[in-house]
Amino acid sequence: MPDHLDPAQRELIAGLAERNDSDHGDGFLGLVLSGSAARGMVTERSDLDVYVVLDDGAARERRTDRSAVVDEIPVALSDLERVPPFGSVDWWARWSFAWAPTLLDRTGGRIAEAAHRQATLTPEEADGVLVDHDRLDGWVNFAYRSLKSDRDGRPREGRLDAAESVPWLLDVVFAFAGRVRPYNKHLPWELHRHPLADWPAALLLPLLERTLDGDAAALRETFGRVEAACAAYDAERGHDRTSTLIRAWGDELAVFRR
Repeated sequence: MPDHLDPAQRELIAGLAERNDSDHGDGFLGLVLSGSAARGMVTERSDLDVYVVLDDGAARERRTDRSAVVDEIPVALSDLERVPPFGSVDWWARWSFAWAPTLLDRTGGRIAEAAHRQATLTPEEADGVLVDHDRLDGWVNFAYRSLKSDRDGRPREGRLDAAESVPWLLDVVFAFAGRVRPYNKHLPWELHRHPLADWPAALLLPLLERTLDGDAAALRETFGRVEAACAAYDAERGHDRTSTLIRAWGDELAVFRR
């Protein structure tokens, strides 16, 4: 178990494991710790989020059990190994397995491998997020609209579009790195503990703060970094899909280059 868990939390998890072993026997395959406890971010109000990995038969009998101290979330191994595509109902849950310690694995490593896979993007998935699902084009669009409003003396409207651009930007920068975007609560933690090579916490977090304030200079600086990241990403992938998407904006890009 992670060193930051206190004795009461360790005892709770051990009891949960013993109970599931008693209830399901060989159908009980393992445990994955998620939530704030998995990442050393617990407060006095935090509970434990524990995925109980089961075989298909045992999983059919179970529902999530929530309490003030632990959320016990049953999941079939077959479902854990099924990777939801971007935009699907279960996409939102993929990051819950990022950097989540596998506490017990009776499958010879399948659970840990599946958890890691949930939180990472294949090159094809990254292409899909950036291009096919329009996250890159969507970010450019919101940033462009914000800059036009700033230019035309509509600061409130510019701030609204700038703020709306942020989720699209985060999908983009994490897709460049082959990773699923973290939940907002865990964004600073991930950037500090598992840095993005081209978007370190000391750079990205202040850019986001300035963007939320509607700072036109922040949007222009971000655009320059996104444009360079597209060129590097395309070179690595052996295509020019993201750079072509940027170039397709043509003369409209002038608002980014003032």
